[in-house]
Amino acid sequence: MPYAHNGAVDLYYETFGSADDPALLLVNGLGSHCINYRAEWCEKFAAEGFFVIRFDNRDVGLSTKFSDVAPDIAAVRQAVVEGRTADVPYTLSDMAADAVAALDAVAVQRAHVLGVSMGGMIVQTLAIEHSDRVLSMTSIMSTTGDHDVGAPTPEAQKLIMSAPPSDRERYIERHLENIRAWGSPAFYDEARLSEHAAEAYDRCFDPAGQARQMMAIMASGSRTEKLRDVRSPTLVIHGSADNLVNPSGGRRTAEAIPDARFELIDGMGHDYPPQLWDRIVELVTQHARGS
Repeated sequence: MPYAHNGAVDLYYETFGSADDPALLLVNGLGSHCINYRAEWCEKFAAEGFFVIRFDNRDVGLSTKFSDVAPDIAAVRQAVVEGRTADVPYTLSDMAADAVAALDAVAVQRAHVLGVSMGGMIVQTLAIEHSDRVLSMTSIMSTTGDHDVGAPTPEAQKLIMSAPPSDRERYIERHLENIRAWGSPAFYDEARLSEHAAEAYDRCFDPAGQARQMMAIMASGSRTEKLRDVRSPTLVIHGSADNLVNPSGGRRTAEAIPDARFELIDGMGHDYPPQLWDRIVELVTQHARGS
């Protein structure tokens, strides 16, 4: 299996399309495997002339786990409230460096980068800290790290902070419950969602990794001031029905980055069902070609 390497961290990756085409790096959200960018969706990008790279973030899927660190979200939250440096095994900056390692593994110097949710936070950090590797950025259903925007609804907040499921059946049930709370209402498909949840569980089930990723988000703080210096052409996409990250988070992202374009997709929640793939591919392709 192919792996990229960032120091001691091994990152599983896959590619689609021709390496001669401009690269498009896809970065996942919280606890999300690279296979959540479904192969059929990746092929759509490849058909538009992109060399597509998807990879498992650290602490998820087939990439390195930080199992020696017991997650303590409450302690990180308290440190942030008190203005102290939180004790975390890694931050979003480390995860952005992982993205650079994935590009290095396939000998790509510069790429169009797309991130969803936490992945949006990672590509924002990539554009801040590794701007020489970014041709264009697309941040989807994400936010800036500011506490006054992007807040979840009470139901979504309760679900995201609840104890993780303990077995395969409950994992699938929780995934369905989550999508009912914050997914795209018109495109809820229980059979499809159950199949994808089962695939992710069988590939690797490690809820502690998701908690450590949450700690990284919390410890990394706001990016707004640094985003004001980003010069990478930027597209920000959000769904009007997103109950996990309120669209205000996307709007703040676009406001902070000079000349960024904000696109609100009506009826899209905090997911990317197949019915919306063509629209997102169209937006990203136009943005990349324009940049």
